This record gives sequence, C-alpha cells and structure tokens, in this order.
Amino acid sequence: MTSRRKFIQCASATLIYGAAFSRDLTAYAETLKLPLGIQLYSVREQLAKDYDGTLNEVGSLGYRQVEAAGFYKKSSAEVAQAMKKANLKCVSGHYGMPALLKELDQTIEFSKVIGAGYIICASTGKRDPSRPGPMVLDDWRWAADQFNEIGKKVKAAGLQFGYHNHVREFAETEGSVPYHVLLEKTDPSTVTFELDCGWAIVAGQKPVELLHDHASRISMLHVKDFKITPGAPAEGEHKVTELGMGSIDYRPIFDEAAKAKRIKHVFVEQEAFDMPWIDSLKVDRDYMRKLMR
Repeated sequence: MTSRRKFIQCASATLIYGAAFSRDLTAYAETLKLPLGIQLYSVREQLAKDYDGTLNEVGSLGYRQVEAAGFYKKSSAEVAQAMKKANLKCVSGHYGMPALLKELDQTIEFSKVIGAGYIICASTGKRDPSRPGPMVLDDWRWAADQFNEIGKKVKAAGLQFGYHNHVREFAETEGSVPYHVLLEKTDPSTVTFELDCGWAIVAGQKPVELLHDHASRISMLHVKDFKITPGAPAEGEHKVTELGMGSIDYRPIFDEAAKAKRIKHVFVEQEAFDMPWIDSLKVDRDYMRKLMR
C-alpha cells in the first residue's frame, strides 16, 4: 500500500508531468506521423469466431494498418477482400521459423496477394529441435544464418524480412546477448528488426537506447503496456494492461523513434484486456493519437 504522503507526491508529479506533456504534444505529433496500426493477435479470439466482422470493428475504431498473426484458414483472396471492406491495410504478417523454412514460397505469394510488404519471424528455434534444454549461443548463430537466407529470397521477391523479439533474446547466453548476436550476424540489407518495446522493457532493456544504438536496423515497433512488478524475474510476472494504464511511458520512445527516421510502422498489441475488448482498443487508440496525430 502507498502511504498518503507518497500518494500526494505522486499526484503532484503527475500534474506537472501532464502539463509538460500538453506543452510538448505538438512537437511529438510533428515528428512521428504514422498510420494507426494494430497487431491482430490482439483480437485473435474474436477473429476466430467472426473474421470479417472483427476486422470491420477494428477498422471502425480508426485503425488503418494491421499486422497479421494467422489467417484462420482464409485464402489470400478472402483476406484481401475482408481487409478492403474493413478499410484496413495488412502491411505485415508474423510467422514461426519452421513455417518459413518449410513454406517460404507460399508465404511470399500469399503476402503479395494481400498486399503485405513485410514477412516477420516472430519465433525462432534450435538448430536441433530434439536437443533438450533452452537455446544455446550456437542456436542463435544458426538462426541468424537462416534469417540471412530467408531475407535474400524475400528481398528478391520485392518484400522485406524481419525479426520480432520477445524476452529471451535479451537473456545472457554463454557470455553474449542473443539480440546483439542477431544484429551483428544478419545482413542489414536483407534483415530488419521489429522492436517489441514492451517485452524489451520486461527483459530489463531500454527501448530508447536500443533505438539510438541501432537506428539503422529497427524499422517497426510493437507498443504494449505492463504493470511492471519490481524485482519480478521476467515474462509472465508482469500484468498486461491498456496503453497509458501501466508503467511504460512511450513519449521518450516515440521521440527517439522519430530521431531515427527509419520507423515505418507502429503496431499496438493488446495481449489481454482489463475491460471489454472494443473499449480496450479505444483506450489504446486514444493514447496513440495523442502521440501520433
């Protein structure tokens, strides 16, 4: 429980913070103007029940760009038609490493039909899946090699390949940080990075520093909020919440993203809801509009 004295101190700081935010709002709006985007994993349960209807709801809320996390047995033509009807543009899709290694040609063709310009690997794996235990450094090096090969084929097809992080990429492994290994060993001309700011923060990282240090490599952002529990180990210990209702302040992150001048797309990702899902996405929308309008 917070003492009354601390509460008053926090409330006063919030008023000052809010006033500064209001004064600075125009500067932020002028530096990072991008269409409002959302990762459709946010509405995975709704899409499974009513694909077209859910997309229509998302579009009606003002979201204009989406990133897919599965297509629910829809054909590429059906997806393209549903997106158009909902006034949405599917600019990217998430895939696992096994699917990319097995079905890359089909994935490229599907992406072209629906008009997506990005193919993003959202989960990798071990060189030898039968080996027990967590990923070792050699697995991350192997993954980087696969990304380079996939990236070449995707680029040759006129699309862009990238990688999306979670938490484990930042866990020190045999004296190295896997995320840094991927940055170092992948070809900048064929492999980009989609920085999930929320998971990076949960992993103890600072997105502002990552954007500053790797401005030329990061072209997309995932935006989510957590109620961070101090001292908690990592993934699974921090509660997902709506943007602006948790511990993460995206103003400095967006400011640094604007300085980098390479961020092409920003996607809200609401992995769980503290309220009805439509209300939740409205809260996220309003938060993002304050920073990006």
